Amino acid sequence: GDGLALSGLDNAVAVNNWLLSTNLYPPLDTVDPASMIEEAVARWPRHTLWFRSLNEHHNGDWLHALRAAGCLPVASRQVYLYDDIAPLATCRRDLKRDLSLLLRTPLRYCRDDEVTEHDYTRIAELYALLYIGKYSRHNPLYGEDFLRAWHRAGLLSFEGFRDDDGRLVCVIGLFRQGRTVTAPIVGYDTAMPQRMGLYRLATACAYRACIENGWRLNFSAGAADFKRLRGGTPSIEYSAVYARHLPRGTRLAVAALSAITCRIGVPLLRRYRL
Repeated sequence: GDGLALSGLDNAVAVNNWLLSTNLYPPLDTVDPASMIEEAVARWPRHTLWFRSLNEHHNGDWLHALRAAGCLPVASRQVYLYDDIAPLATCRRDLKRDLSLLLRTPLRYCRDDEVTEHDYTRIAELYALLYIGKYSRHNPLYGEDFLRAWHRAGLLSFEGFRDDDGRLVCVIGLFRQGRTVTAPIVGYDTAMPQRMGLYRLATACAYRACIENGWRLNFSAGAADFKRLRGGTPSIEYSAVYARHLPRGTRLAVAALSAITCRIGVPLLRRYRL
């Protein structure tokens, strides 16, 4: 830890950072990574530059271009991808069951345009119950102001289900770039009985939206068995890190991190399905 701190590695800027666990990238032909790096170096001459959330399956061209521009790959985690969900809905029993639960649940469906001002506090609460309470306190904590601002700007779309009192009991928030979607916000009332299938309902909303719109889904990491059973393809996620403009100590630290995560980390991520 001290060695990394001394190397200056933590003095970093994330490029294309959407403040989400999974950043999505535009088509490569709309941007030039080399000039992006040049511009960023001029602006942050003492920082490492990180391009997060890249996987070979959806972002192979980005990874190639960033490597050619001098970035080194740093493996981070294993994510689950779905390119075409419609065929999976007929051959994957768990996914078929979840999609039918959307129609059978006694709870009331809430469309994106039915989310009201009173719901943002509850959405923040449901997200925190799952991501902070059940998963890890190190996850980003999104407050109602952030969720409201993103929703009103059209950057997040929400779906969920309400109980008889009209209160949201589960919710999912989708973020889209082109035809790729990710779900940075998932939450449900963890105190309610498991037989209600609230997590299954929330995630089934994402699967259904992708089927209806022809989107592909990056379902991030976590709940690996759940996502595999529904046909998710595992893919290693990388950051591409640029440090060529920095002192030798920082360059060596980035090279070491790249070597360790790719040579040791990747086989472990695959083996243990992390």
